[in-house]
Amino acid sequence: MKKIVALFTILAVFTAAFAQQSTYSNDPSTDADSAQQSLREISLDLFEREGSWNCHISPDAGIITGRLFDGGPFSDLEPEGRAEETKLPEEVKDTPNEHMYGVKVEFFHRGVNSFFITAARPIPIEGIAKTVSVWVAGRNQAHSLTLLVQDYFGNSFELFMGSLAFSGWRKLTVTVPVSPDGKRGIVQQSPFWGERPGLRIVGFRVDCDPETAFGQYFMYLDDLRAVTDLYAVENLDADDPVDNW
Repeated sequence: MKKIVALFTILAVFTAAFAQQSTYSNDPSTDADSAQQSLREISLDLFEREGSWNCHISPDAGIITGRLFDGGPFSDLEPEGRAEETKLPEEVKDTPNEHMYGVKVEFFHRGVNSFFITAARPIPIEGIAKTVSVWVAGRNQAHSLTLLVQDYFGNSFELFMGSLAFSGWRKLTVTVPVSPDGKRGIVQQSPFWGERPGLRIVGFRVDCDPETAFGQYFMYLDDLRAVTDLYAVENLDADDPVDNW
């Protein structure tokens, strides 16, 4: 009798475990967080407007020059082919992308140097930014690229994007870390301070490798984009008052 009771107990435990296991799914599209996300890839800047970007370096380190040039990573493709090849967002498919931003640095001496490429005005990202990417021609030098951002409260942060030690064009992407409690780290939203963009792109910093930071250095940027969660924006009721007064 005891063996029969024990057998039924084991069967009941396995049945409950199987039922609990079948209740949940490992498919990320079915979890609670994904159900309340609307991820979109949006274009932030195509580097088409003269004067929209600036560059600077310490006057003791060298001379820097920045300007627009014809071309870019998609210059040999038609707009339709470009969009299909690079999976551009729908709203960017027919947008002219004829230019890129070039930077030339003339170093005075070898050393530990950095230079900055900054937007004339910080570029806001609508929604909650997940990743930021930019196309770079790094000229195969062992320098590194860092993204400079400001969060919801105007605090400044640096996000390492990668090394520039590659030839030709390459798309560099960085993930925006999530704040653990809405107070620490990069905070992108808050119900206490009204409505405004949660993340803003300030620009880039290039940290130069001291062994190769001499002579002249050239680099080019194009097609700045972000993947962002627009769930709150797209699901906002038309008659919902805006907290901006």
